[in-house]
Amino acid sequence: MLAQRAHPSHRRVIIKSRFVRLQQGSAAIGRHLRYIQRDGVTREGEAGQAYDADRDTADTPAFETRSRDDRHQFRFIVSPEDAEDLGELRAYTRKLMRQVEVDLETRLDWVAVDHWDTDNPHTHIVLRGRTDHGRDLVIAPEYMSQGMRDRAVQIATQWLGPRTALEIEQSLQREVGQTRLTSLDRTLLRAAPEQVVDMTTPIGDARPQRLLRARLQVLVRMGLAREVGMQRWQLAQDIAPRLQTLGERGDIIKTLHRALRGQAREWVVDGPTVGAGMAAPVVGVVVGKGLADELRDTGYLALDGVDGRAHYVRVAPGVDLSQFAPGSIVEVRPMKDSVADRQIAAQARNGIYRAADQRLPSDGPALPAGQSVAGLVRRLEALRRARIVQRIEEGVWKVPPDLVAKGRAYDQQRTAGVEVLTRSVLPLTEQVKALGATWLDTQLLTRDKAIAPTGFGERVQAAMQARTEHLIDQCLASRRGQRVLMARNLLATLKLREMEAVSKTLARESGRVYRSLKAQDSVSGVYRQSVNLASGRFAVVDDGKQFSLVPWRPVIDQRLGQTVTATLAGGRVDWSWGRQRGIAL
Repeated sequence: MLAQRAHPSHRRVIIKSRFVRLQQGSAAIGRHLRYIQRDGVTREGEAGQAYDADRDTADTPAFETRSRDDRHQFRFIVSPEDAEDLGELRAYTRKLMRQVEVDLETRLDWVAVDHWDTDNPHTHIVLRGRTDHGRDLVIAPEYMSQGMRDRAVQIATQWLGPRTALEIEQSLQREVGQTRLTSLDRTLLRAAPEQVVDMTTPIGDARPQRLLRARLQVLVRMGLAREVGMQRWQLAQDIAPRLQTLGERGDIIKTLHRALRGQAREWVVDGPTVGAGMAAPVVGVVVGKGLADELRDTGYLALDGVDGRAHYVRVAPGVDLSQFAPGSIVEVRPMKDSVADRQIAAQARNGIYRAADQRLPSDGPALPAGQSVAGLVRRLEALRRARIVQRIEEGVWKVPPDLVAKGRAYDQQRTAGVEVLTRSVLPLTEQVKALGATWLDTQLLTRDKAIAPTGFGERVQAAMQARTEHLIDQCLASRRGQRVLMARNLLATLKLREMEAVSKTLARESGRVYRSLKAQDSVSGVYRQSVNLASGRFAVVDDGKQFSLVPWRPVIDQRLGQTVTATLAGGRVDWSWGRQRGIAL
């Protein structure tokens, strides 16, 4: 929000602030630093460069290391309205942070990155939660919400001089027709007891009266106000949140427009932004991504859907957006109730679940792919950390009667209600002649009717035709009149061909012998790397003499370089590592 105590002639600066509590060993600090230095944020469209109080090139890995044992940190976004006139924002940011040091009476350890990739240039500042004496840094809420902003306003006004009457007039004139909450709206709301604006007497400064009347006429056309008498208007009770929502919607449409480079599409911006508003899965190609809330690391994906529409998808805070490469194809679907939770609730007796007693009856709910009794134990440990269940002893947990409902709420908070699955890391054009089993092959077998003949759907249909011709050339498909018959076990055949080719390459590079895995097989070794293939993502597990390619799962993402065990059972893969609790994982 704007500094409301500032004089109209003062330069305007918006500061958003957040107190972030840190968990020891969390990768959140590094992820946030990498993101604010991402590509495309400079004037030239290049990667952002972090700086600090003394250096134009800050050592962010060292900053991350220093922050590792901090209890908390502070994050700020500083957005001067006249950023272009201030020139390079580094000098301005350093001046501001020196003043903050004076106010807080301590030296501060911070890094900052300037962003010029939006209509409002701004600076991200990450501040360690430590004083120069090593104590926890405490900043009063009033200073974070008002004092720091006042300092930023003072500096901008000193450097550029007060705003002239013409600048103020032009700034307010731009607000008249905007579909967002403006300073004109705030002026009206402050002068509107019971939401009624009376313009028979001057409101605030005498100069903007005609602009306030013009704004009221715009609000009438938007359905957010109505005339109730001579020079009197009734404002909608929820005018402020509705204008804020309209502003967010406009920003989303701008984001989609930029991501699609002006291509004509129907915009889908009301869903699936949250799981509750998402009726059906959405499949599309990633054309853009970023942070919808840069303070809270809440990301979004811009998708060009196979249904011919453009979708804005909000993902959960902390999700690593680097896993969704531009050009990859993803599926976004509403998060369903955990099958594991249903299994646990069904097997619990008198509120007690014992892993040793777990049975998987044929008439019970099926376990999700890649899950076993070990998967149930991992789920219980996650719920224990969320204080939903209680571990009584090894392999024994106390579970609440409403476990499924509480598990649903936990997943909703953790995932924003949606699940994002990568269906192919290969761009569409590379799938046409790919060696392995591609997403296109799956579409050829299922003949998904949701693929539209327009937009990205049109490109998918053309690629499917080209892939069909390639499979015919490879003797994996044949024509029967107007029909095309695919070879039996097409996906398995393609996957096997790709695995054989990739394993030979890895064998030459590592000097190890490749060991293929069969049903009910198990392999132990060091998780060396992951490889993205047309057939999916695989983990390379090396026991020192042999290596195997095992279907990758997110659960091992933090286990690189560690000894792991993968067990195949019933088409599933169960991963385990380290010392286990109760039943071995």
